[in-house]
Amino acid sequence: MIQADGARLSLSGPLTIATVAALAAAGREQVTGGDRVVDLSGVTQVDSAALALLLSWLRASRAAGRQLSIDHAPTALVSLASLYDVDSILSLAR
Repeated sequence: MIQADGARLSLSGPLTIATVAALAAAGREQVTGGDRVVDLSGVTQVDSAALALLLSWLRASRAAGRQLSIDHAPTALVSLASLYDVDSILSLAR
């Protein structure tokens, strides 16, 4: 689930292969509309689909000339980003 509060987009629940498709388009609209902070403090589970989702939002925001930052990344997401060597692309603040 995505909840927008100004420039902050708060995600909650699992970010997995079963859930990210429903979030992709809605989030893409949000990140291209202005500079955004994606808050992951409410995320309960992640898999590699979460990385794919965040990378797609980052590409979309950059293409629109916007900034995207990610706060409160779960430890599992930070580990996956390192494993897939995308931690330098996604700045994951914990």
